[in-house]
Amino acid sequence: MDAGPMVALLSARDRHHRACRTALRRVREELVTVWPAVTEAMYLLGTSTAQDLLWGMLLEENPRILPLDSGDMHGMRLLMRKYSDHPMDLADAALVHVAERDDIRKIFTIDRADFTVYRVRGRALSLLP
Repeated sequence: MDAGPMVALLSARDRHHRACRTALRRVREELVTVWPAVTEAMYLLGTSTAQDLLWGMLLEENPRILPLDSGDMHGMRLLMRKYSDHPMDLADAALVHVAERDDIRKIFTIDRADFTVYRVRGRALSLLP
């Protein structure tokens, strides 16, 4: 799960709120994310009330935060270099790296401009919503 849906699900005023809620009801897989995406979502939410709602989701482990350690840094760095012509931020690099590492094929994101470009093992990702 990318930062965009985290924000959209918690903010009824977000233009992607309805689409993300509808997509969430259809998800059968466990929702997972990474700390860089959470950091981005916290920043985008801005207010302590909205951030507290995100904390509530995280404490319920929905989405569950997948670990990243020093062994993952090299792969993330390589991805950021690979997509340097279409700049990849740290949150996207972490999500794509974890997708490669853990054989994840679906990404819950509203960021079509970037995630339609990224490939995992040469294949396009399936994007929700």
